[in-house]
Amino acid sequence: MAGGMKTLAKETVIYGGTTIVQKSLSWFLALFYTYVLPSQADMGVFNNFYAWIALFQVILTYGMETGFFRFANKENENPDKVFSTTITSLFFTTLVFVALAISFVNPIASGLNVADKQHLVIMMVIILALDVISAIPFAFLRYKNRPIRFASIKISNIVVTIILNLFFFLACPVLAKQYPDSFAWFSLDNSIEYILISNIIASVFQTIFVFTQVRIKYQFGGTDLLKRMLKYSLPLLILGVAGILNQNASIILFPEIYPDPSPEKHAAFSELGIYSAAMKIAIILIVMTQAFRYAFEPFIFSKSRDKKDNKQAYADATKYFIIFGLFVMLFVIGYLDVIKYLIKSTYHKGLIVIPIVMMGEIFFSIYFNLSLWYKLTDKTKWGAYMSLIGLTITLIINIVFIPKYSYMACAWASFFANLVMMLISYFMGQKYYPIKYDLKSAGFFMILAIAMMAIFIYGFVYIGKEWVRLLINTALIVAYVIIALKKGFPKEMLQRLPVLGKFIK
Repeated sequence: MAGGMKTLAKETVIYGGTTIVQKSLSWFLALFYTYVLPSQADMGVFNNFYAWIALFQVILTYGMETGFFRFANKENENPDKVFSTTITSLFFTTLVFVALAISFVNPIASGLNVADKQHLVIMMVIILALDVISAIPFAFLRYKNRPIRFASIKISNIVVTIILNLFFFLACPVLAKQYPDSFAWFSLDNSIEYILISNIIASVFQTIFVFTQVRIKYQFGGTDLLKRMLKYSLPLLILGVAGILNQNASIILFPEIYPDPSPEKHAAFSELGIYSAAMKIAIILIVMTQAFRYAFEPFIFSKSRDKKDNKQAYADATKYFIIFGLFVMLFVIGYLDVIKYLIKSTYHKGLIVIPIVMMGEIFFSIYFNLSLWYKLTDKTKWGAYMSLIGLTITLIINIVFIPKYSYMACAWASFFANLVMMLISYFMGQKYYPIKYDLKSAGFFMILAIAMMAIFIYGFVYIGKEWVRLLINTALIVAYVIIALKKGFPKEMLQRLPVLGKFIK
């Protein structure tokens, strides 16, 4: 049992660390684009394209990754047959999708507002196809408990992508000046093409590498196994689509809703680019809170096992997450005068959405923590219900308010959708799996953080000198940390933490 827990902890760290490294590197790459892309409109097009890619990745895998895990772990199923059946199904549906996309490339390009650049659609389709067919081999590596190989291939993919982007956007402009004849093909006007080319090359290598790690005897399991897998997996497609649209609906819909009569929708994509750049700063919260989960929750749950009180551990983990998440939000907003230079100054007018978006992300993260009730009680249909409710709110706010309020509508849509999902999850959880959360502490820190954030915003508006604002904000953030350590965490827990524990008496 101890060995199994040790292995589980090791794999959690590897998979979690891989996710954090991937997201962090992708985040830096997105910030880099704000400096090298020729215009905000290009930034908008880039984000719109990749929002569509994310949506179709979910659609084209149609829950089969989860289905693979489910059936490969059944005692009466042959894992090789399950893998072969799954990959055959995905290969077939992906090939059909590719054929349809190529056949209708002109209307698709028009729908994406790139009617004169159909080749961009073909490149997006190639990226999608490669990522979809490599999803199951990655799942196979996880099934076979090969976290190191999984992590190395995943991280190699983003590293190759970054290297190629640096070549196109840093090296090529210099080389084009020195060797104009050899680099006559290069133009920053083709920036989106270079991003997609980088992604394609990295995805090709990733697909080759991950398939070389899968050593099985191909055995198609027949239509009976396929039908059973599809019956299990397809309902997950609804949940997956609702979830990804909750995150990306604003970016996907914005060019179609924002009033811009021009065929190229340059103004719409410019507004979207400004919003997307500001969102990249807000993503700091997502990366940091994920790191917190991987580092801190295992500590809480292992402590709980000694007391045999899992519900208390869940309540504690949620409380500590809220305190930490609010700290990250205060840190980002408090030092926005410095952090804002992570993106180019031409995008700074979008910084107004950051407090709204980050608060919405805190609501979503709390919702994620609360969601254990429907997983533990096998009422997973409620996950779909809440995702659909959130999606409905997102769509209504965006459709009604984007024409008048531009990307501010997107920020508020995320805020209210996540707030409603969080509240529904809490109240339904208390009905089906009651946990005594420390609402008094959570409310106290919420009010404290919102009050401090209001002071930060007041300073941005009425205090002209940056150093004065930073001094005031630093004092408030330090005050929050002191209050959090005294009121939020038990002393014996802090004493066990590395570094910090030495200073707690």
